Amino acid sequence: MKNFALIISLLLINTIVSCQTKSAIMDTRTVQNFELEKYLGKWYEIARFPHSFEKGLVGVTATYSIRADGKIKVVNQGYENSLDGKLKTAIGKAYIPNPDDPAKLKVSFFLFFYGDYYVMELDPDYQWVLLGSSSSKYLWILSRTPQLDHVIIEQLLIKARTRGYNTDHLIFVAQKTK
Repeated sequence: MKNFALIISLLLINTIVSCQTKSAIMDTRTVQNFELEKYLGKWYEIARFPHSFEKGLVGVTATYSIRADGKIKVVNQGYENSLDGKLKTAIGKAYIPNPDDPAKLKVSFFLFFYGDYYVMELDPDYQWVLLGSSSSKYLWILSRTPQLDHVIIEQLLIKARTRGYNTDHLIFVAQKTK
Protein backbone atom coordinates (compact mmCIF):
# COMPACT_ATOMS: atom_id res chain seq x y z
CA MET A 1 0.00 0.00 0.00
CA LYS A 2 2.91 2.37 0.75
CA ASN A 3 4.32 1.75 -2.75
CA PHE A 4 0.94 2.54 -4.28
CA ALA A 5 0.74 5.83 -2.36
CA LEU A 6 4.31 6.67 -3.38
CA ILE A 7 3.55 5.96 -7.04
CA ILE A 8 0.39 8.11 -6.92
CA SER A 9 2.34 10.92 -5.21
CA LEU A 10 5.09 10.79 -7.83
CA LEU A 11 2.53 10.82 -10.66
CA LEU A 12 0.78 13.79 -9.08
CA ILE A 13 4.05 15.71 -8.67
CA ASN A 14 5.03 14.87 -12.25
CA THR A 15 1.66 16.15 -13.50
CA ILE A 16 1.97 19.40 -11.53
CA VAL A 17 5.53 20.03 -12.71
CA SER A 18 4.57 19.14 -16.27
CA CYS A 19 1.66 21.61 -16.23
CA GLN A 20 3.85 24.33 -14.75
CA THR A 21 6.52 23.71 -17.35
CA LYS A 22 3.99 23.87 -20.19
CA SER A 23 2.61 27.19 -19.02
CA ALA A 24 6.10 28.53 -18.36
CA ILE A 25 7.19 27.93 -21.96
CA MET A 26 4.15 29.63 -23.49
CA ASP A 27 5.03 32.98 -25.01
CA THR A 28 1.91 35.12 -24.72
CA ARG A 29 3.55 38.48 -25.32
CA THR A 30 1.41 40.88 -27.28
CA VAL A 31 2.26 43.26 -30.10
CA GLN A 32 3.57 46.73 -29.40
CA ASN A 33 1.86 49.88 -30.72
CA PHE A 34 -1.57 48.26 -31.06
CA GLU A 35 -4.17 50.73 -32.37
CA LEU A 36 -7.73 49.69 -31.58
CA GLU A 37 -9.21 52.04 -34.18
CA LYS A 38 -7.33 50.22 -36.96
CA TYR A 39 -8.39 46.84 -35.55
CA LEU A 40 -12.13 47.62 -35.59
CA GLY A 41 -14.24 46.17 -38.38
CA LYS A 42 -14.82 42.73 -39.84
CA TRP A 43 -12.39 39.80 -39.60
CA TYR A 44 -12.70 36.31 -41.11
CA GLU A 45 -11.69 33.28 -39.08
CA ILE A 46 -9.07 31.33 -41.02
CA ALA A 47 -8.16 28.80 -38.31
CA ARG A 48 -8.89 28.06 -34.66
CA PHE A 49 -8.34 25.55 -31.93
CA PRO A 50 -11.45 23.42 -31.34
CA HIS A 51 -13.69 24.45 -28.48
CA SER A 52 -17.34 23.98 -27.57
CA PHE A 53 -18.55 27.51 -28.28
CA GLU A 54 -17.64 27.29 -31.99
CA LYS A 55 -18.20 23.58 -32.54
CA GLY A 56 -19.38 22.85 -36.07
CA LEU A 57 -19.29 26.48 -37.19
CA VAL A 58 -17.93 27.51 -40.58
CA GLY A 59 -17.88 30.85 -42.38
CA VAL A 60 -17.08 32.45 -39.03
CA THR A 61 -16.54 36.20 -38.78
CA ALA A 62 -15.87 38.60 -35.93
CA THR A 63 -16.85 42.25 -36.17
CA TYR A 64 -15.61 44.83 -33.68
CA SER A 65 -17.02 48.31 -33.06
CA ILE A 66 -17.09 50.85 -30.23
CA ARG A 67 -20.17 50.85 -27.98
CA ALA A 68 -21.74 53.98 -26.52
CA ASP A 69 -20.18 53.16 -23.11
CA GLY A 70 -16.69 53.04 -24.62
CA LYS A 71 -16.37 49.25 -24.49
CA ILE A 72 -15.92 47.21 -27.64
CA LYS A 73 -18.88 45.46 -29.21
CA VAL A 74 -18.00 41.99 -30.48
CA VAL A 75 -20.31 40.24 -32.96
CA ASN A 76 -19.28 36.69 -33.83
CA GLN A 77 -21.21 34.90 -36.56
CA GLY A 78 -20.92 31.51 -38.18
CA TYR A 79 -22.94 28.91 -40.02
CA GLU A 80 -23.85 25.55 -38.51
CA ASN A 81 -22.08 22.62 -40.21
CA SER A 82 -22.02 24.10 -43.74
CA LEU A 83 -21.82 27.46 -45.49
CA ASP A 84 -25.54 27.03 -46.25
CA GLY A 85 -26.37 26.19 -42.63
CA LYS A 86 -28.26 28.23 -40.09
CA LEU A 87 -26.52 31.49 -39.14
CA LYS A 88 -25.59 31.67 -35.45
CA THR A 89 -24.73 34.99 -33.83
CA ALA A 90 -23.10 35.73 -30.49
CA ILE A 91 -22.84 39.31 -29.26
CA GLY A 92 -20.28 40.13 -26.63
CA LYS A 93 -18.24 42.93 -25.21
CA ALA A 94 -14.58 43.58 -24.68
CA TYR A 95 -12.37 46.11 -22.95
CA ILE A 96 -8.70 46.92 -22.48
CA PRO A 97 -7.90 46.49 -18.77
CA ASN A 98 -4.46 48.09 -18.97
CA PRO A 99 -3.94 51.06 -21.34
CA ASP A 100 -0.19 50.38 -21.20
CA ASP A 101 -0.81 47.01 -22.90
CA PRO A 102 -3.75 47.67 -25.25
CA ALA A 103 -3.22 44.43 -27.20
CA LYS A 104 -4.34 42.43 -24.12
CA LEU A 105 -8.10 42.57 -24.02
CA LYS A 106 -10.79 40.91 -21.94
CA VAL A 107 -13.81 39.53 -23.83
CA SER A 108 -17.17 38.35 -22.51
CA PHE A 109 -20.13 36.69 -24.18
CA PHE A 110 -21.88 35.80 -20.93
CA LEU A 111 -22.59 38.14 -18.02
CA PHE A 112 -19.40 39.10 -16.21
CA PHE A 113 -17.28 36.08 -17.22
CA TYR A 114 -14.33 37.42 -19.19
CA GLY A 115 -11.63 35.59 -21.08
CA ASP A 116 -8.25 36.74 -22.30
CA TYR A 117 -7.89 37.97 -25.88
CA TYR A 118 -4.25 38.57 -26.77
CA VAL A 119 -3.16 40.14 -30.07
CA MET A 120 0.16 38.30 -30.41
CA GLU A 121 1.09 38.85 -34.06
CA LEU A 122 -0.39 41.53 -36.29
CA ASP A 123 0.18 42.59 -39.86
CA PRO A 124 1.50 46.20 -39.99
CA ASP A 125 -1.49 47.04 -42.23
CA TYR A 126 -3.95 45.16 -39.97
CA GLN A 127 -4.73 42.55 -42.64
CA TRP A 128 -4.14 39.42 -40.52
CA VAL A 129 -3.75 38.60 -36.85
CA LEU A 130 -2.68 35.73 -34.60
CA LEU A 131 -4.72 35.68 -31.39
CA GLY A 132 -4.20 33.73 -28.20
CA SER A 133 -4.78 33.97 -24.49
CA SER A 134 -3.06 33.21 -21.21
CA SER A 135 -3.93 29.56 -21.87
CA SER A 136 -2.47 27.34 -24.56
CA LYS A 137 -6.01 26.10 -25.30
CA TYR A 138 -7.01 29.10 -27.41
CA LEU A 139 -5.53 30.18 -30.72
CA TRP A 140 -7.01 31.88 -33.78
CA ILE A 141 -5.82 33.17 -37.13
CA LEU A 142 -8.02 35.93 -38.54
CA SER A 143 -7.85 37.84 -41.81
CA ARG A 144 -9.59 40.84 -43.33
CA THR A 145 -10.41 38.63 -46.31
CA PRO A 146 -12.09 35.20 -46.43
CA GLN A 147 -8.89 33.63 -47.78
CA LEU A 148 -5.33 34.16 -46.57
CA ASP A 149 -2.21 33.48 -48.62
CA HIS A 150 -0.69 30.10 -47.74
CA VAL A 151 2.74 31.66 -47.27
CA ILE A 152 1.37 33.97 -44.58
CA ILE A 153 -0.49 31.08 -42.94
CA GLU A 154 2.72 29.05 -42.81
CA GLN A 155 4.61 32.01 -41.30
CA LEU A 156 1.91 32.39 -38.64
CA LEU A 157 2.02 28.66 -37.88
CA ILE A 158 5.78 28.90 -37.35
CA LYS A 159 5.31 31.90 -35.05
CA ALA A 160 2.61 30.05 -33.09
CA ARG A 161 4.79 26.94 -32.70
CA THR A 162 7.72 29.12 -31.61
CA ARG A 163 5.44 30.55 -28.92
CA GLY A 164 4.71 27.03 -27.66
CA TYR A 165 1.38 26.26 -29.37
CA ASN A 166 0.69 22.85 -30.87
CA THR A 167 -0.64 23.91 -34.26
CA ASP A 168 -1.57 20.32 -35.15
CA HIS A 169 -4.84 21.02 -33.30
CA LEU A 170 -5.87 23.90 -35.55
CA ILE A 171 -9.09 23.60 -37.51
CA PHE A 172 -9.03 25.46 -40.81
CA VAL A 173 -12.40 27.14 -41.29
CA ALA A 174 -14.29 27.06 -44.57
CA GLN A 175 -15.25 30.56 -45.70
CA LYS A 176 -17.60 31.92 -48.30
CA THR A 177 -15.77 33.65 -51.11
CA LYS A 178 -16.65 37.26 -51.77
